[in-house]
Amino acid sequence: MMIEWLKPGAFLGSIVFALIGVVIFWLCFIIIDKITPYDLWEEIVEKQNVALGLVVAAMCLGISMIVAAAIHG
Repeated sequence: MMIEWLKPGAFLGSIVFALIGVVIFWLCFIIIDKITPYDLWEEIVEKQNVALGLVVAAMCLGISMIVAAAIHG
């Protein structure tokens, strides 16, 4: 007996949906980075802005949950 998730169709579908989710996530992050008045990467990495890092982390979790729900549903 073969396990369901080891079937080639299910495995390939999982890989494709994971890649689509990552691409959509990065596109959303780039769009949000462009509409903010400052460079998020510079503020977080170079200036060590912890508060902004927490806000961006929460935003990333939110976008990830939306993308996961859209792909799953």
